Amino acid sequence: MTRGPTYDDARFATARQLASEQGEVLSRPQLYALGITRWEIRGQVRGGRWELIGDQSVKLHNGAISPTGECWAAVFQGGPRACLDGGSALVAAGLERYELDRVRVSVPRGARIRRNRRFNIRQTRRWAADEIIRVGVPRTEPATAAVRAALWARTDREATYVLTLTVQQGLVPAAAIGEALLRVRRDRRRLLLHEIVNELVDGARSLGEFDVVRELRRRGLPAPARQVLRRDGRNRYYLDLYWPEFGLVLEIDGIHHTWAENVVGDALRQNAMVLTGDTFLRLPLLGLRLQPERFFEQIAQALRARGWSVAA
Repeated sequence: MTRGPTYDDARFATARQLASEQGEVLSRPQLYALGITRWEIRGQVRGGRWELIGDQSVKLHNGAISPTGECWAAVFQGGPRACLDGGSALVAAGLERYELDRVRVSVPRGARIRRNRRFNIRQTRRWAADEIIRVGVPRTEPATAAVRAALWARTDREATYVLTLTVQQGLVPAAAIGEALLRVRRDRRRLLLHEIVNELVDGARSLGEFDVVRELRRRGLPAPARQVLRRDGRNRYYLDLYWPEFGLVLEIDGIHHTWAENVVGDALRQNAMVLTGDTFLRLPLLGLRLQPERFFEQIAQALRARGWSVAA
């Protein structure tokens, strides 16, 4: 990455220092406040040392922009009351394995929007100053951002995924998301989100668990306990689904179960449960998609063998 020349001028030294805290991006008002004129900015850009990002931001080098710099540029483009929102705010707060097409920025209703195809800048009636974190890049606090990301998701499944991922990664507790959701009065997806949050508060930790529990309910099978903590000496194990009255454990294997660091732990957990006399079944998500009937029949068979019967 090639940076601009070193200046003795204190203005440029201050600009570089400030930019280092913002992904190497400054707004035009910030540069003007330091005494750097628009003609000096134009000269740096024409000389190939700086680069314009939209019409409100300047990148103080000519290399690729960082994710942090992209976020700052999006907020600057949105104006003084703009903030990252939805999935963009969650990613800025540390959410992983969640991809975005463009940075999402919210501004209040009636705010002037400087349109730019690079960023997704929207007016929203849900904008509230007291829900914005202003340490670092301005962004909506995580619980509210999670609710909005789910409301704005393209599909119901994507909405389920972002809420589950947020809780799963410990970014915000499910109860806090529920409190933020109570402030939503009207939305076509509101009831679905209440159902998802209730499931998360109740212990579900993955999309697989949602799918399996709903299928169990649809088939008339008894409801299991979820994310049950068991101890074996000094070791602690969390069981995905557990029927304590029938001594049956069901582990749902997502892609993370194939990661090397999880293989040993999974084997130890399964062995510990078998040694206590529990029946241990596994349900890979691929099996749930390809051969659900065979797997759910196995679950029903195990329950019947342990004393369960269909109520008359």
